[in-house]
Amino acid sequence: MSNIDTPSPHPDYDRNRLPTLFEVLSRRTLAPVDLFSFYIYMRDQQRSVDYLDFWLDVSQHMSLCRHYVRELRRSVLVETPELEKAGSKRSSQVLEQFGDMNDPAGPSTNLNVEEKVKDQHLSAFLRQENGKENGKEKGSGNGNGVANDIDHTPHSSLGSQESALRGSGDRAGNGERPPRASFMSNQPGTHTDSDSPAHTVSRADIRASAEKILYTFLLPGSEREIILPQGILQDITTSIEEDGRDDPEVFDAAKDYTFQAMERDAFPGFLRSKALGNLVPPSLFLRLCLGLLGMFGGFWAGFACIFLDKPKHIRCWLILPFTVGVYCLSSHQYSIDPVLALVGLSEYTFMNWSRVREPYIRKLLNKRAMMVLFFTVLIGVCVIVLFIFVPGKRL
Repeated sequence: MSNIDTPSPHPDYDRNRLPTLFEVLSRRTLAPVDLFSFYIYMRDQQRSVDYLDFWLDVSQHMSLCRHYVRELRRSVLVETPELEKAGSKRSSQVLEQFGDMNDPAGPSTNLNVEEKVKDQHLSAFLRQENGKENGKEKGSGNGNGVANDIDHTPHSSLGSQESALRGSGDRAGNGERPPRASFMSNQPGTHTDSDSPAHTVSRADIRASAEKILYTFLLPGSEREIILPQGILQDITTSIEEDGRDDPEVFDAAKDYTFQAMERDAFPGFLRSKALGNLVPPSLFLRLCLGLLGMFGGFWAGFACIFLDKPKHIRCWLILPFTVGVYCLSSHQYSIDPVLALVGLSEYTFMNWSRVREPYIRKLLNKRAMMVLFFTVLIGVCVIVLFIFVPGKRL
């Protein structure tokens, strides 16, 4: 997904606290607590990336609607310059009430009064325009009316057409579902530029976007079905399929529910894994195995040196297995590799690292790394000294 004609907000470098989900989804944070890292976490660890994709697609739908109204307002002003010169804005006064229409990232409950009013005006305008179009279609004759009715059935919608193509093509060939494009892969149809006439958003694009969300995420048995309360699901289905609505207010309740679910169930774990650690589960398991192997080798060699009465300079080699074992077990226990944390690296997928760019997260990781490193050295030194200086007795 991508912002349409709206620049991404600048990150807050002065934030002296953990970020909120609102800030992450607003792209106001940096790695390792940015939107990309949250998407990877939802995909690989939380196993509920469909909820985030649904939220992002609804936000993209809102952006399409805003872009459509901006283009419509601009076209009115361009086509009627004499009204602008005469000081009359009667032709565009309805469109002028939307203001700048910045894209909010959080739920509708987080919006201030002015933003809520703008969103309500936007949805009301789209509903009114949709009603006029439906009236024209019904009055234009049976042929056109039937054709338009067919265009808005589930089988001829964008989501259904894509599902049919996948069902007859890719799934028949290899039995696997092809990867679905997300906000990380820019789609030609959604990456628009308001200065280019070739990228103007049409009303059909808005309708297709609403249907795509419905038939991909919400209907029972859909490709990436998410669990929503039955009342919310029924209201959305009725609004789109029976009432013919495609305005952003249709998805407000579902968007708020999804945001609150992610904030309650997924986001605390995301902060815990990224703000207090820098390793992913496969790396933690690898360090657990290496740590147990190192400790086993150290204890085996240590007892062998004691019972074979080996001299101290030979026992000094025990430093290697015990250091590896204690370091790896400490990394597994605290979910952080202290050396890599001090260097400023955080793992987002197995053996793939990114720089820690969020200032407050960097401070937290440095403090936690120093603590883990201190206890690692303390425990390692105690174990090594014990096996080096304990008196030997040859059996």
